[in-house]
Amino acid sequence: MASEKNVKLSASLEDYLEAIYWATSQHGAARAKEIAQRLDVRAASVTGALRILAERQLINYAPYELITMTDAGREEARLVIRKHEILKGFFVDVLGLDEELAEDGACRMEHELQGPIMERLLSFTEFVQSCPRCSGDWLDNFLNKCFRKPVAPCPDCVEHCIEGFKKGETVILTEQPTRSLDQVRPGDKCIVKGIKNSRTAAKRLVEMGVSRGTVIEVERVAPLGDPIEVKVRGYHLSLRHDEAASIEVVDA
Repeated sequence: MASEKNVKLSASLEDYLEAIYWATSQHGAARAKEIAQRLDVRAASVTGALRILAERQLINYAPYELITMTDAGREEARLVIRKHEILKGFFVDVLGLDEELAEDGACRMEHELQGPIMERLLSFTEFVQSCPRCSGDWLDNFLNKCFRKPVAPCPDCVEHCIEGFKKGETVILTEQPTRSLDQVRPGDKCIVKGIKNSRTAAKRLVEMGVSRGTVIEVERVAPLGDPIEVKVRGYHLSLRHDEAASIEVVDA
């Protein structure tokens, strides 16, 4: 029989864990009152949830004391946040939904979908973003259909795609001009072409999910250029400047 700390968290407890994660990330620790405000719930409800999370060894909690997270709690929270980011990215980048609707949909679905489904959604999103056959006309036609706009006839679309390849308008990944990740502006997305670094450093980056063909979104760059905050495969990562400089990318 599975131990209590290994039992899957309910949707409500996942919300609490996520709120604690963001609060502790900003301030180093959290207070029960702050969690109640973030989730718009009563203080009594927060107390019960905190006790359960502490029993599961996901947080450090005692009445009237600051709340901190255990390593296991941080990892569990990151998994919840990653599911949210994957869903939201799929809704916005592929389905063309607005941010607010995508955020609400991701919040509702993140607790129910299993890992293999999330990974397949992520792989599909990355494929659409990185494959030259999927971008441009293909995705535009789909979004036009969703918004009841004119859609190019299939034969015309296919012919235009073929002409694009012939003219070099659609460039294969290996032929695109490259730059290093530290040269990418916040808010822009790019695709990893390769890693120019020692084997040990390259291995560390690959373990973080950075490999050839991976879509990376630069979120924030510190005032002095170090660190660089990015989103990779649904995870938020902080890269040192020298790590970012070693990652060769092309525009997404």
